[in-house]
Amino acid sequence: MDNTIVVGVTGADVTSRALDWAVQRAVARGQRLELLSVVGGALGAVGEIAVVEDALAATSAMLEPLAGAVRAPAPTLEVTPRGDAGNPLAGRIEASRKASLLVIGSDYRGPGAGPARGAHGVRIAAGAHCPVVVVPAIDLSDRSGVVVGVDGSPTSENAVRFAAAEADRLGERLVAVSVWTPLEAPRNGAAVYPALYLDNLQRGTEEELALALAGISTDYPDLVVERVVERGYPSQVINARAQNARLAVVGTHGRGALARFLLGSISQEVLASLATVTAVVR
Repeated sequence: MDNTIVVGVTGADVTSRALDWAVQRAVARGQRLELLSVVGGALGAVGEIAVVEDALAATSAMLEPLAGAVRAPAPTLEVTPRGDAGNPLAGRIEASRKASLLVIGSDYRGPGAGPARGAHGVRIAAGAHCPVVVVPAIDLSDRSGVVVGVDGSPTSENAVRFAAAEADRLGERLVAVSVWTPLEAPRNGAAVYPALYLDNLQRGTEEELALALAGISTDYPDLVVERVVERGYPSQVINARAQNARLAVVGTHGRGALARFLLGSISQEVLASLATVTAVVR
């Protein structure tokens, strides 16, 4: 894995938001940028080669001035445009093999707009070999804080480290969120849980969160960390907290046999209703 941020470039308006986010991070951390656009949809029909060649030429004509526009205000930033032919989903996943970060845009426009169209963002995040940042097509001005979901797993530890580094870079507070949910049982909705049971869940989750954050203050002495432990459902609580945040970070538990289709319920639900720029870390 090298020090390159790959940005998925399409004709959608949200691409500019994704590119802006990636440029700011690359400049701040001394990284390189690769602007990747994949021409897809080939069916193997007679005469298709010429069509693909024309599409690649048009893609190159789009990427070259875009790369130039990125370099203009940041002349020291290394920017490489790349146009490929193939499956756009597979192409972005393959590009993530040698990237430190993959940044893509989403057409999601906030609460009330419904889920983002298509499942490509979820599938890319599921199959990628590096962290994926999904940038929604919504105004994120006047927001503050970096929210990270914490569940005590090794993947969650990676998410915490990523979120802490980003919060420190942005000069924002880190909001670490752990959620506990009482055991579901086939009982009526009016059932009352024992107070001792609920208290133990709260205290146990608080202890788990404290362990997950151990060492953060040493690595980032100036970072302000807010700890949140709530009863509820994880994706709902995380997205609620992320409504006013600059960035949300969640973990996903690796790449299995169904990685291109399944991300994990919590991460998938967070991506389905994006509240802010969201990083998926494995």
